[in-house]
Amino acid sequence: MDLNFNKNEDHNKLLLSNLLHKFAKVKMGGGEQRIQKLHSEGKMTARERINYLLDKGNCIEIGGFVGEGMYAEFGGCPSGGVVVKMGYIRGKQCIVVANDATVKAGAWFPITAKKNLRAQEIAMENRLPIIYLVDSAGVFLPLQDEIFPDKEHFGRIFRNNALMSSMGITQISAVMGSCVAGGAYLPIMSDEAIIVDKTASIFLAGSYLVKAAIGESIDNETLGGATTHCEISGVTDYKAKDDKDALDKIKNIVDKIGDYDKAGFSRIKAVKPALKEDDIYGILPKARNEQYDMMEIIRRLVDDSEFEAYKEGYGQTIITGYARIDGWAVGIIANQRKVVKTKNGEMQFGGVIYSDSADKATRFIANCNQKKIPLVFLQDVTGFMVGSKSEHGGIIKDGAKMVNAVSNSVVPKFTIIIGNSYGAGNYAMCGKAYDPRLIVAWPSAELAVMGGTQAAKVLAQIEASSLKAKGEIVDEAKEKQLFEKIKARYDEQTSPYYAASRLWTDAIIDPLETRTWISMGIEAANHSPIEKKFNLGVIQV
Repeated sequence: MDLNFNKNEDHNKLLLSNLLHKFAKVKMGGGEQRIQKLHSEGKMTARERINYLLDKGNCIEIGGFVGEGMYAEFGGCPSGGVVVKMGYIRGKQCIVVANDATVKAGAWFPITAKKNLRAQEIAMENRLPIIYLVDSAGVFLPLQDEIFPDKEHFGRIFRNNALMSSMGITQISAVMGSCVAGGAYLPIMSDEAIIVDKTASIFLAGSYLVKAAIGESIDNETLGGATTHCEISGVTDYKAKDDKDALDKIKNIVDKIGDYDKAGFSRIKAVKPALKEDDIYGILPKARNEQYDMMEIIRRLVDDSEFEAYKEGYGQTIITGYARIDGWAVGIIANQRKVVKTKNGEMQFGGVIYSDSADKATRFIANCNQKKIPLVFLQDVTGFMVGSKSEHGGIIKDGAKMVNAVSNSVVPKFTIIIGNSYGAGNYAMCGKAYDPRLIVAWPSAELAVMGGTQAAKVLAQIEASSLKAKGEIVDEAKEKQLFEKIKARYDEQTSPYYAASRLWTDAIIDPLETRTWISMGIEAANHSPIEKKFNLGVIQV
C-alpha cells in the first residue's frame, strides 16, 4: 500500500470513529438520569423495547441523527425523540417506531413528526407491517405552530394510518406510557392495540384538564388506564402486565401474518466481494476534490467483485452496469471521479456530468425499468459541465432527460452519497427529492448547492461589494476574514450530520454497512409489486 492510501485510510477511519462516538451519545437519549427514572417505573427505554422485539441479526436504523444540533434552546432533541428501525420480527420484515420517553417525555417536536412520517412512507412504499410503541406526552407546546396545522404536520400521521389500513398494511400499536390528545387516535386507527397495565394510559384530556374543562374529578388510571380501555371503552384489544409481555404479544401477532405478493426482483445465493471490503477506507481520498477510480469502490461493494459495464467506453464520467449485492440483481449508476480521456482525445473532469454521460445514464435507467432491476446510485458529483461548449451541445437538454428518467423510474431506487452531492448533480443522481426508497451518506459526504470554497468566494465577493458601496474600506485582510467566516458557516451546512439531522438522508453509515442497507432495502421493496409502467413522458430528443 502506498503512503497516500495509508493517509486516506487514517482519515476515513477517524471520520468513522467520530461517527460511532456521536452515535453512542445519541443512543443515550435524554441521558442516564432519565433512563434510570424509566427503569424505576418498571419501564424499558425505546431502544431496549426495540431490541427485545426484533430478531437478532440485521437491522437498520432510520434517522438516528435526526435533530442533531437542533432545538438547543429547549435542551435538544436526540434522535428526534423517536427511534425508528427496520428489522425482523419472527422472520418477517417490519418497521418499528418507538417514542423515546427520556426526551421531553416523548413529546413531539416538528422534526419528530417529519421522522414519523418518513417511517410511514417507508412502510407504505414497501407494504411493510409497522409497529408503534407509544410513550408520548403529545405535541411539544412551545413549538405547536410548527407541528400542528400544516399538511406535513402531526395530523398527517392519522391520515396515513387510514391509508395504510385501506392498503392492507398491518399496523399494531402498543401503548406503553402516555398516549394523549390527538395521539390517542393512533391505537384505535391501528389494526390491533395493546396497553400495558398500570404504566400506560390513553385519553384525549388528562385528569387536570378534565377538572378544568368540565369540573369532573377523576384519576388518570380510571379515566384511561388498561382496565378502562380493555373492559369498558373497548379502545384496546389486549392488556399486558408489563413491557415485555406487550412486546411478546406483538411477536405472536406478527408471527401469524400471511405471506405477501412479491415484486419478483432477481436474487441468487449471496457472495461476498472478492476484493477486501475495508480497502474502501484507503481508496476514498482525504480531500473531496481529489481524483480516484470509482470502479475500485464498486468492486468492493458487489458480490464476487463482478461488474458488467454498460456502454463502458461512452460517457465515461458516469459508470453504468449490472451487478449483484447480497444476491440481489442491481443496476448501478455511479459518478466516475477520475479524469477520463474521450475517443476524440478530450479530457473530461471526474465527478462532472457531461452530455454523453447523462445520455448513457438515461438509457441505462430505461433498460433497468424494462428488466425490473432495482437501481443503486453512488453519488460523488460536483454537478453538470458548464461553459459555452457544453451549453451549445445541449447539456441542459441532456441533463433534463436524465432527471426525467430518474423521476419516472418505477423500479425501487437506492442512493448512497459517498462524497460530493452538489447542485443539479444531486437531483440527477436521485437525491432525496426523487424518492429513493432509502438514501444514506458515508461520513465523507457533503451536500450543498455547490462546494464550500466556491460558494464562500461568491458570497464573500458579494458582501465585500456591498460594504464598498456603503463607503467602507475593504482591504485584502478584510476580504480574507469575510471569506473564512462565510466558508466556516457553509462547511457546517454541507456536513453529513447537518443533512441527517434534517432527514435529507436516512442515516450516516459505515461504508462497510452499505451492502446491508441495499439488501434490506430491496428485500423491503420486494413486498410491493410494481403496478405502474415506465413512461418518460415528453422529452426533448
